[in-house]
Amino acid sequence: MDKQERRRIAVGLAAEHGGVVHRRDLRAAGVDRNDVRTECCSGRWRSWGLHTVAVLEVSREPVADLWRAVWESGPGAVLDGATALVVHGMVGFAPSTIDVSLPRSATARSVDGVTLHQRRLLERCITAGVPRVVPEWATIHAAQWAVSDRQAALLVCLPVQQRLVRPLRLLDTWRSVTRSPRRDLLGQVIPDVCDGAHSLGELDFTALCRRYGVPPPLRQSVRTGPSGRVYLDAEWEGLVVEIDGGHHLLGLNPTDDALRANEVALGSTRVLRIPLLGLRLEPGRFMVQVARGLGLPVLTSA
Repeated sequence: MDKQERRRIAVGLAAEHGGVVHRRDLRAAGVDRNDVRTECCSGRWRSWGLHTVAVLEVSREPVADLWRAVWESGPGAVLDGATALVVHGMVGFAPSTIDVSLPRSATARSVDGVTLHQRRLLERCITAGVPRVVPEWATIHAAQWAVSDRQAALLVCLPVQQRLVRPLRLLDTWRSVTRSPRRDLLGQVIPDVCDGAHSLGELDFTALCRRYGVPPPLRQSVRTGPSGRVYLDAEWEGLVVEIDGGHHLLGLNPTDDALRANEVALGSTRVLRIPLLGLRLEPGRFMVQVARGLGLPVLTSA
């Protein structure tokens, strides 16, 4: 094979992978290791690991790093966690590392910028494009591997809000998990996000008030507005607290919520809106605001 032909083949293969190509694919196309060595010595290509070759005639794209991570980490490696979610289309979060999962039986190799997770069993994967775990499992893993509880909650919210994973599928998948490093937190956050109405019904807001020295409110008090009856989550004299579950973000619910809150606020009553996830992650800070709204001192520790 002459050099023009092998370069044409390499450019075509690299263009499909953001500027990189696997040595295996080059061999399958008739480009042997001596050809690769010749091109690397000439400076047209660059060896980028045991299996990865960068073809410098092709502009390198970010996806090249993902292909390299999968190829170099070990047999059976796939993208997982937040990295997989970004490939599925998630926006609003930039992973600081490339999460890669591979079978525990595989020989794993350390790769710069890659965090390896060796697992007894790999969940179902998508092989079109860069191999990656399906969104529901990637969401759970991303939350488990997050650097903080707040980040874990964010990585549950984003895929659901952006419709990368169906809420009921995520909820069903979570119920199949038997062990988790954040089991207590995710056992609240995932139902909150996926089935907010049910979680809201189970929330004992009155008990939370007692913990922070706030008198119990009337629950689900009823007002009459221009559009009929208005049900309020919690009411005291001069103050209403509306607790927004995950379902409040769907469809026309934000519009209905705003109309209801504005109608109350136009009277003599102040309205505080508290997201259900906020009560899970920052109960003290929100309850301080409730106490301030009532003009009460608050227990800062509970």
